[in-house]
Amino acid sequence: MIAILQPHIPHYREAFFEGMFETSPIKVYCYNSDESVLKDNFKKSTFKGHYIKNYSLGPFLVYSLLPFLKKDCNKLVLMLHFGHISTWLLLFLKPFHKKKIILWGQGISVKRYLKEEKMPSILLKVMIYLADAIWVYTKKEEEMWTDVFPNKKITALNNTISNIEEILNLNHFCSIKELKNKYNIKQEKCFIFCARFNSPYRRIDLLEEVINRLDKSKWGFIIIGSGDYKPDFSIYTNVYDFGTVYDKKLKDDLFTIADLYIQPGWVGLSIVEALAYGKPVVTFKRSDQTLQCVEYTYLIHRFNSLIFSNIEECINNLISMKEEDIKEMSINACKYVRENLTMANMIENSLNSLNSLGK
Repeated sequence: MIAILQPHIPHYREAFFEGMFETSPIKVYCYNSDESVLKDNFKKSTFKGHYIKNYSLGPFLVYSLLPFLKKDCNKLVLMLHFGHISTWLLLFLKPFHKKKIILWGQGISVKRYLKEEKMPSILLKVMIYLADAIWVYTKKEEEMWTDVFPNKKITALNNTISNIEEILNLNHFCSIKELKNKYNIKQEKCFIFCARFNSPYRRIDLLEEVINRLDKSKWGFIIIGSGDYKPDFSIYTNVYDFGTVYDKKLKDDLFTIADLYIQPGWVGLSIVEALAYGKPVVTFKRSDQTLQCVEYTYLIHRFNSLIFSNIEECINNLISMKEEDIKEMSINACKYVRENLTMANMIENSLNSLNSLGK
């Protein structure tokens, strides 16, 4: 039995756990309640998780050790988070419980990324040293930690989302013109934004500046998402706000209409979905002012994305962009996902790591 700890099981990770379950007996223990998950604008998962008793204070978490000390459980997949006190206990007690421990996480702080990519966290160093293997999200973090621990089993899972293959194989039966008429979208070119408005680091101020600076008769903006930091988009005549969308058919329609995906900051798994739909990603360079999540490394400027240093560069390039450039980046976006970010690939990477630890 493999015991896995997670805050909760988001809808975009259901296929990952289902795929693992087909090959290995797993139990996923979650420390967030269903109520808190829904409050944070996540859709409740269909994959069954098991709530685990816990106590938290700020970034620190103490969870029950009992499920992870059961005799039929020989491998633990815990979170690479130095605030998890119980994880430290399980790491230090390894000589006694004899279980293999994999730590799974980003491997770097998004808020301190520029500092930690040069000087990795000391606390994470100690955790990784004590663990048997590590799962990180992307190749860049794998390379960073392999430089520190060349003999440690460190695997980049290539973080992706459920139903990614279904998105890649989408062949919409309606034309873009028909879809625009259906949703009363009048602009020639359209952006789409699809993420939760749960963080100030998404730099919605830059999104609104792009909306204000571009010709409103030529450029439309489709918005999907809800959250505390969401502005009032009703003041813009060229913004089409659909709120929270979990309906696959509606999302297929809206992404088909769009030419480009835009998210100025804090890009994460949402860009994987956008790339799979063949939408080049418009964003801004990682900096102290514009934070980006680890999936930012999936973006390659002028290959599958446009990454700008400032708003002037962004506006000038968008205005002068050619249709053939968008089409080429669209093809590259799908190609990148097919070659690197399928769910089958993520599952295979995790199972290979588990198998490398023996029975």
